[in-house]
Amino acid sequence: MPGEASAVRLAWASVPDPGEERRATARRLVRELLAREGWPGARLDARCPRCGAADHGPLRVNGAPWRASVSYAGPIAVAAVHPDTVVSFAIDAELLDDPVRTAAGGVPGGLLRWVRVEAALKADGRGLRVAHEGVHIAEHPGGWTAHIPGAPDVIGGWEAGGVPGVLVAVAVRAGGQADAARGAGSGGS
Repeated sequence: MPGEASAVRLAWASVPDPGEERRATARRLVRELLAREGWPGARLDARCPRCGAADHGPLRVNGAPWRASVSYAGPIAVAAVHPDTVVSFAIDAELLDDPVRTAAGGVPGGLLRWVRVEAALKADGRGLRVAHEGVHIAEHPGGWTAHIPGAPDVIGGWEAGGVPGVLVAVAVRAGGQADAARGAGSGGS
């Protein structure tokens, strides 16, 4: 995972309006990250694989060998890109101090577990269709792994620093035997 951590590019910005502007801000950040990596013409697609509607599915990069993920933490949009050398990649971000969350009693298992599980489930591709309680997180030097029921591989992860007041978890599914058996390299996300 240490090598993977150096491959991630991260950007963030404040978004005063929590509506559509935050999505536009996050996508602008992804485009800027891709342009810095030499891919200014890359296109983003967020078509939902389940319903076919645009703009609420996982973010995909077309025209560049990169993967992208975005997350929102209160008024902060966080965007990240990773070279397309992994099966999947995702981030999750949460404010370290969120009065609304605190007033509601916090999150089950604590904030660190929450962002790790959320990032892992996004990288898994099933997101909220898998119960948080079933995900096992194991600590390792330099990061953690997530074992998700029904997943073909373990997902590796770590926390990305640098975003003031925000906890960011990064999750990567590098692939393994199950992917080789299914014909890895087909560009799955």
